[in-house]
Amino acid sequence: MRASERAAVAATPQSPNALSSSLTITLYFSFAALMVHVLTNGRYGYFRDELYYLACGEHLDWGYVDHAPLIALIAKLTRTLLGDSLHALRFPVALAAAGRVLLTGLIARELGGKRFAVALACLCALVAPIYLALGDFLSMNAFEPLFWMVCAYVLVLVIKRQNPRQLLWFGVFAGIGLENKHSMLFFGFAVVAGLLLTSERKLMASPWMWIAGAIALAIFLPNVIWQIRHHWPTIEDLRNVQRTHKNIVLGPVAFVGQQILMLLPTSVLVWVPGVWYFFFDRGGKRYRVLGWAYVITLALMIALKGKIYYLAPIYPMLFAAGSVFWEGQAENHARLRWVKPVLPALVLLTGAILAPIALPILAPQNIPGYEAAIGIQPPRQEVKHEGILPQYFGDQFGWPEMVEKVAEVYNALPPEERAPAAILAGNYGEAGAIDFFGGRYGLPKSICAHQTYYYWGPRDYTGAVVILLQADRARAERFCTSVQAGPVVGHPYAMAEENYTILICRGLKEPLQELWPQLKVWN
Repeated sequence: MRASERAAVAATPQSPNALSSSLTITLYFSFAALMVHVLTNGRYGYFRDELYYLACGEHLDWGYVDHAPLIALIAKLTRTLLGDSLHALRFPVALAAAGRVLLTGLIARELGGKRFAVALACLCALVAPIYLALGDFLSMNAFEPLFWMVCAYVLVLVIKRQNPRQLLWFGVFAGIGLENKHSMLFFGFAVVAGLLLTSERKLMASPWMWIAGAIALAIFLPNVIWQIRHHWPTIEDLRNVQRTHKNIVLGPVAFVGQQILMLLPTSVLVWVPGVWYFFFDRGGKRYRVLGWAYVITLALMIALKGKIYYLAPIYPMLFAAGSVFWEGQAENHARLRWVKPVLPALVLLTGAILAPIALPILAPQNIPGYEAAIGIQPPRQEVKHEGILPQYFGDQFGWPEMVEKVAEVYNALPPEERAPAAILAGNYGEAGAIDFFGGRYGLPKSICAHQTYYYWGPRDYTGAVVILLQADRARAERFCTSVQAGPVVGHPYAMAEENYTILICRGLKEPLQELWPQLKVWN
């Protein structure tokens, strides 16, 4: 080739191919996920659990009653580095959403998917209502798919490349995932069981598998030690939830039906074939361990009466597998070529229709009407949490207004009563709101016997004067010399239990330190 010809070839634009490669398509969708949440995650208010995690971030430890330690560290670091505005607090969550979509595309590529498969898989992972809802506020659930899917991705690489040494990364991310949420145990168990049920059981004989397990245990060990030292509070908490029937329990058929709804009704055409792909497709059977991991995790969640979203972290790999399946079918069967334009269009259309009940797009007063118009209402997860909005929206309203009312009561007390006055919250959301918003009103830190707040105790308060939030008056009168009703707290869009009368308790009949164990609530 002459120099002039080489120059002409070099000058030929290569960007169209680069801009439409499967990896680039994955990055496009990942960026879209980031922007969706950056643009919407500041529309309502702070979520109940976010206020709790911020408080936990002020008490960093290796464990908490109802969650693993990583979320408190994330809250602390985010607040320190970016501030505590809604957008700042939720920016790591938006990054996690982008990472979830990125991993979905990467898994599809490693399974042999080309541009169509990658695009369809990423689209499903982007618009699924459960991911839109959980990816818009700070929670463990937002990060959970990252850890599950990094482990799935590593497993695909190990099987594809026959390089068990890469299992070390499985151990690293499984360990960090356990520090994010203990449900990582279920996925890990399901993967090991899946290995034993397939020809990949040979990995169990590899020293790298056992080193990976040791790495995961080493990372998780500080939380285990904390649990032991505190007499396994998380297990006690879970038993209380089961004993009190706090959560709505679904049968197997209803549970699977809700999986279809939360993931998007039309995406069932993708993830169910994804299960088929892992078990029966010629190219997918080598990854059958992932199919077993799904089936076993599903069975565990049904048997243990888990909430429907507990299984959400596992579906990106099924989106990837199902998309690869359909790409192969469309390429090998001319009569199925219609799948390529029609299936993504169906997913995108239904995703757009359901997005307003998952993301804070609409004004809150318009949400009930929109739910009625489309004939779909998000299912309740807990028996007692009621409101005109879904809980993930309702729990973002009323906290600043509540704190303002409490401040009115506190500042109206005579100086000699105000100095020793304690604010006893009924749950960690109220306590977290007092601690977060109260500084602008000069309020002291709250006390609360709910969940990990119980460990932080009654501080130095004597109980001479206690402002009670969400307290039963008859019960308060058993403990207090006198009980005075204050103003009513409430917000039209908040959950029903956050509408109550503030009570002022004077003269506890026994010292607050001695009374504290009787107030404990772990549920």
